[in-house]
Amino acid sequence: MRGMFRVTAFGLIAALSLTACGGDGDSDDNPLTEGGGGGGGKSIVVGSANFPENQLLAEIYAQALEDKGLKVTRKFDIGAREVYYDQVVKGGISVFPEYNGALLSVAVDKKSTATSTEDINAELKAKLPKSVEILDSAAAEDKDSVTVTSEVAAKHNLKTLADLKPVAGDLAIGAGSEFKTRTQGLVGLEKVYGVEFGKFQPLDAGAQSTLLKLLKEGTVQAANLYTTDPAIVEDKLVVLEDPKNLFSSQNITPLVHKSAVDGKARETLNAISAKLTTEDLLEMMKKLVNDKADAADVAEEWLTGAGLAS
Repeated sequence: MRGMFRVTAFGLIAALSLTACGGDGDSDDNPLTEGGGGGGGKSIVVGSANFPENQLLAEIYAQALEDKGLKVTRKFDIGAREVYYDQVVKGGISVFPEYNGALLSVAVDKKSTATSTEDINAELKAKLPKSVEILDSAAAEDKDSVTVTSEVAAKHNLKTLADLKPVAGDLAIGAGSEFKTRTQGLVGLEKVYGVEFGKFQPLDAGAQSTLLKLLKEGTVQAANLYTTDPAIVEDKLVVLEDPKNLFSSQNITPLVHKSAVDGKARETLNAISAKLTTEDLLEMMKKLVNDKADAADVAEEWLTGAGLAS
């Protein structure tokens, strides 16, 4: 579910391989993070998934930590949660910008029915492996959605996900390949709304530009888009309402390996969460997508404007 554009800020990625990062999930002596969040000459490894928004958030984290004098290694564009989560648990990645609802339902407890920010975070704190923890959640969130063009919405009288039930068999939906097996995906659409699409078009998680092209040209009639995607407003797309809360709250939340971050790092990351809003996120995404701005510059501008960087 992740390339709308080329993010030039992320060309320099640490050469350390994922397989070399892993240790025992409960170990506090990972060689990368020994010394507590940059102490003793060690780096805090900030990771990101393979889509632009998450890379931007990781860059914000990285720059803020560096501004506090902490050493940072960037390990961006890793892949989907099924790939990177285990690396945070094992300590190969120290800090990761997560989406709390998806973290819970995809990686921690696939049977969870929590949908609110408070309930999700309470479950995460209780159920995460002891080597990791979540810090404060931001007000900013970016939820999954099922989105259609205004033409498709008008033709089939679509306003909510429930409206898809009688017509979905004649429609194709495009999404990242993992959408097929996720509860907050095709599995949940069938279980919660009785919606079964006639065709599923899987794409690489970073292929949002391709997904938008397929949607607008009619190759797929529905698409799993993020709600902060600027194309939704620009192209007058219709995000179908989700009255049964299939797609849970998705607040931006730092996931950290406990032994890798000290008090200064935690305070820095929590300060970001205290300032970051959904409107900020949408505005930054507009700059990245529409203006082709460099992600590092966008991150720096936001941090400075928020009073979080000198």
